[in-house]
Amino acid sequence: MLTYALITPARNEEQFIRLTLESMVGQTCRPVRWVIVSDGSTDRTDDIVNEYVRSHDWITFIRLPEHRDRSFAAKVGSFNAGFEHIKTLTFDVVGNLDADISFEADYFAFLLGQFASNKRLGVAGTPFVEAGLHYDYRFTNIEHVSGACQLFRRECFAEIGGYVPIPGGGIDWTAVTTARMMGWQTRTFVEKTCVHHRPMGTGASNGQLKAAFRHGQKDYALGGHPLWQLFRGAYQMTRPPFVIGGAALLAGFAWALATRAERPISSALIEFNRTEQMARLRSIVFRINSAI
Repeated sequence: MLTYALITPARNEEQFIRLTLESMVGQTCRPVRWVIVSDGSTDRTDDIVNEYVRSHDWITFIRLPEHRDRSFAAKVGSFNAGFEHIKTLTFDVVGNLDADISFEADYFAFLLGQFASNKRLGVAGTPFVEAGLHYDYRFTNIEHVSGACQLFRRECFAEIGGYVPIPGGGIDWTAVTTARMMGWQTRTFVEKTCVHHRPMGTGASNGQLKAAFRHGQKDYALGGHPLWQLFRGAYQMTRPPFVIGGAALLAGFAWALATRAERPISSALIEFNRTEQMARLRSIVFRINSAI
């Protein structure tokens, strides 16, 4: 069995973090170390975590100074602070685990088994479930790994240079896509799921529509192909909030395109992303035509 270490950036997560803590304590395969980094939390997050630190010597707590910035770049800063505490330890896999998810007792044993059976697997995870639903992986890239829980083979994480601090988001996507561009295999394994208790993208917004609009802006910033984005928007219209969610996603992309928003990633990664998107779109169209 391979060994692993986890890092959890957490900011004001008192509502759900106990679910994550209980899921980890119940794992059949526990990590070498789990570092929880409180990024200036002002609620009871720190108190809840310290309850578990006192009982479990493999859990470490770090508190960073309080600040008002809740950007994705700040999340990378928290992750890096946690990684400093484990970088001298011996482990095969390092993971970024959100503080608002829960999962079954054999969740990490299952994922470590996937790394053990495939030496070219660089990044792995599972679908996340919200309100009983997750993406339909007939139409979603199974090679992408959700940021709710991303596990990296240690050599892969070192080769991609870790997470890039992009304030507007896309740090998870950038890490996984860069790994594939460098020849590593990445995979979401649908045999398991984790439950995400806060809707993705709403932690710093006033609701799902604003989050969808921002997501569209992020899709442009990460070099998304316009044709792929039209398909993506149409697909999102079939998911809650029906129609308006997909419309907000397309509006965000269109706004970023019209204003020529900055793209914080390399032209090589943009080209790689678009090539993958068009290949997936052709595959989807072929499957639809075959079914007809």
